[in-house]
Amino acid sequence: MNDSELMVLPLVVRIERATPPERTDAMEAAATAVLSLLDDPGEWAAELHAWQSTGKIRKVVRRARGAEWRRAVALPGRTVEHRTAQVRVHPPVPLDAWPRDLARLQVSGTELTDTREPGPADAPILWENPALEMSAGKAMAQAGHAAQLAWWASGEAERAAWRERGLAVSVRRATPEAFEAMAASGLPVVRDAGFTEIAPGSCTFVADAPWLLGRVARS
Repeated sequence: MNDSELMVLPLVVRIERATPPERTDAMEAAATAVLSLLDDPGEWAAELHAWQSTGKIRKVVRRARGAEWRRAVALPGRTVEHRTAQVRVHPPVPLDAWPRDLARLQVSGTELTDTREPGPADAPILWENPALEMSAGKAMAQAGHAAQLAWWASGEAERAAWRERGLAVSVRRATPEAFEAMAASGLPVVRDAGFTEIAPGSCTFVADAPWLLGRVARS
């Protein structure tokens, strides 16, 4: 497969200078945005099918503020607002054919932090590997991958119940011991392709919910 056949799912996070989102909120918003498109692609069903049929689920997170954000919102897509975060998901595009107003946005600069402890977590929980150092943008894309693997591994009844909860997810950082145990337990695991920041094959996230244990998710 050459680059002209590859597709990518664009995600844009709003990061205003004075009011950046919490890191965890941004990751949860990104994961929910991905799930929203998977659950109901609407007019973008063909693009979603083309993207998934490549066998890749590549996602790229870019940042925007001010006029950049307004231009992104004017393009086809959906915005998820989650606590302090706003993330817009756009329909998949060919790797080399991004819309101009998205292509001009920066990938770097997504260095978000949490200024408070996240509240109680509800399943599904997307556990981040504490042994890896990832920018918030990279972690948002990986959380999106974990949510997608969890969606693929869920049955119709489980998806329906998840839908009733607004496709909500929790993102948390695991302890090293817990992450290793979960990664070996049969839960969906994200293994990075190694395009940016971390080594190929690195396990970045595990998707954890009672109904996911022992499920075989596509990768």
